Amino acid sequence: MLKQLLSGALIAGVASGLIAAALQFAFVIPLVLEGELFETGARVHFGAGTPQSPAGAPGLGGDWSRHLMTVAFDVVSYSAYALILTGLMALAQRGGHQVDARRGAIWGLMGFVAVQLAPAVGLPPELPGTIAPEVGPRQLWWSLTILATAGALWLIAFVPHWWALALGGVLILLPHVIGAPHLDTYFGVAAPELAASFAVRSLAFAAVGWTLLGSIAGHFARQTA
Repeated sequence: MLKQLLSGALIAGVASGLIAAALQFAFVIPLVLEGELFETGARVHFGAGTPQSPAGAPGLGGDWSRHLMTVAFDVVSYSAYALILTGLMALAQRGGHQVDARRGAIWGLMGFVAVQLAPAVGLPPELPGTIAPEVGPRQLWWSLTILATAGALWLIAFVPHWWALALGGVLILLPHVIGAPHLDTYFGVAAPELAASFAVRSLAFAAVGWTLLGSIAGHFARQTA
């Protein structure tokens, strides 16, 4: 059974990682490359239409070794998420809860909420050229937010008591009441419209990847039940 769980998780992780990478190449990476042009000064966002600030994304460019690293990172990341998600699904099944492809999609969406959407409320995806606080405090807040949100969702979904709902609500809100690390002022070299588009696309297509991940993992989890 363990071998089937691991193989199912790896299949789910590789498949969803490849799909997520394809979506990033189509919709997100061109924005990253354009943000890097602002970061290096090749483009400026005041005085649009001048020779220094042409419109339009630069495409994928020719740095294919970098793009292959992006694919590898997505596959490894989604495989790790799949292993965690599959383990939690197996734990839920032992408690008498059913898991299949449709329910797995909901599991995937909740994984997206915990790992990416909740942290993005305080620390949204950042385009190159965005000035940010020190990495250490941001990573600590990001990690604690994921743990608190994941724990809250588990309580709400699987503990049938009123106190679980109350505690779950507190855990979800707590990191945001504390607040993510921020600078005292706002500044950066990338166009704000480009940064906003990058943040929205990053989260939207991450939701797609997580949903596929959960659905595929749920399909295999049902076969091993």
